[in-house]
Amino acid sequence: MEQSEQNVKKQRPVHLNLQTIRFPATAIASILHRVSGVIMLFAVGILIWLLNESLASAESFAGVQSLFDNFIVKFIVWGILTALGYHLIVGLRHLVMDAGYWEELSSGLTSAKVAIGLSVVFSIIAGIWVW
Repeated sequence: MEQSEQNVKKQRPVHLNLQTIRFPATAIASILHRVSGVIMLFAVGILIWLLNESLASAESFAGVQSLFDNFIVKFIVWGILTALGYHLIVGLRHLVMDAGYWEELSSGLTSAKVAIGLSVVFSIIAGIWVW
C-alpha cells in the first residue's frame, strides 16, 4: 500500500456525528421541497376521497362538512395546504434557477431563505383561514 493511500485512510472520520452537521438553507429548502411533494402525493388521495364523498349525495356532503368541525381534520387540511404552498413557492424558485438566475451561492442562499420565509407566512395565513 502506498503512503498516500495510508494517509487517506487515516484522515477519514471513524464516527460521523450527524448532529454536528449544519445544512445550508439551500439544502434544507431542497430537501423540504421533496418532502412536501411526498406529502402532497398522499394528500391527493385524501382530497379525492373527500370530493367523492361530498358529491355522492346531500347527506354525504353534510357528513363531509361535519368532518371539518374536528380539530384533527382541520390540522390535516392545514398540513396539506402548508405542503402545497411550500411546494409551489420553492418550485417557482427552482424554475427561476433552471432559467439561469440565482445560481450563485449568495443569491441561491438568499432565495432559499426568502422562499422559506414566504412559506411560513403562507402557512400562517392558511392556518388562520382553516380555523
